[in-house]
Amino acid sequence: MDFPVNKGKQKGKKTVNQEELLEVPDGWKEPGIAKEQNPHGVVSESSFATLFPKYRENYINECWPLVKKTLGDHNIKAELDLVEGSMTVRTTKKTWDPYIIIKARDLLKLLARSVPYEQAVRVLEDDTACDIIKIGSLTRNKERFVKRRQRLIGPNGSTLKAIEILTDCYILVQGNTVSALGPYKGLREVRKIVEDTMKNIHPIYNIKTLMIKKELAKDPELRNENWERFIPKFKSKNISKRKQPKKKRVKKPYTPFPPPQPESKVDKELASGEYFLKPHQKKAKIQQEKKEKQLKAVQKSQEKRAKAFVAPKEDAAPPKKKQKVSEAVNVEELKKKIKKSQKKKLGKS
Repeated sequence: MDFPVNKGKQKGKKTVNQEELLEVPDGWKEPGIAKEQNPHGVVSESSFATLFPKYRENYINECWPLVKKTLGDHNIKAELDLVEGSMTVRTTKKTWDPYIIIKARDLLKLLARSVPYEQAVRVLEDDTACDIIKIGSLTRNKERFVKRRQRLIGPNGSTLKAIEILTDCYILVQGNTVSALGPYKGLREVRKIVEDTMKNIHPIYNIKTLMIKKELAKDPELRNENWERFIPKFKSKNISKRKQPKKKRVKKPYTPFPPPQPESKVDKELASGEYFLKPHQKKAKIQQEKKEKQLKAVQKSQEKRAKAFVAPKEDAAPPKKKQKVSEAVNVEELKKKIKKSQKKKLGKS
């Protein structure tokens, strides 16, 4: 059943996500195709070929008999060419599942991307798919690319292991690609985490979100509710490392009129009246201005010299605290003290 999806942006209406409307019952499994359902086989022959790197040649050559046997159970013919470095799969007249050729092609792709045979063979199952994510072109700087790829793996592969547990997928980081193998829902989450990590978003944020979603899915009351209030929202704190200038230019408001023409030397002389002075008067005025500047400079230098002879201000001494004499005097104790002192004097004499 197709649900109506609002493609255009209308006011007051939000786009409907088909995944939110679709409810899949617990434990649902799609029925696979049996040999009895398609006894005549496929109409035409299909084939796919995949190249593999030189360092994978020995491993593929060793496990090829197992690959051939596994694909032979589905009536798929497999060929290995070590000269060209390619693997080929093609359907036969007895092949009853038309989609198995796509699964066989994915198996070859995973083997070429260093995925072990024991894991790669799982792609032939109905509930399992694979996704090869290309991460080489997501960052331009090579050093930055290596750091972010290592961030995805984590110390001793701990981050990658956490993602595998949460998504139920097998993940392998090899060169410029990330190979993922598992259920469709998990593959979508893996792709999001990998792409976000290469965009400088730490994978721990996505791991936390996945953990919360997994716990919420267990609760039958919260399963059909909106989870936005439970999911944390992380704000990016990226501060640009570019050095800021000391003097920032403030942009003036735009005006269509040109700026006023600056005054020339003649205009300034006309405004001040110097233009009409005679040459000897101009010289006298310039000399007078020089003398005034010299006098000001001399005064400043004298003030600086005089500062060295000015005594610094001394802080006033803090007032001494008077000891409070207790008004109440114990007379009996005082008598005892006087008697003791008298006895000591008598003993010494």
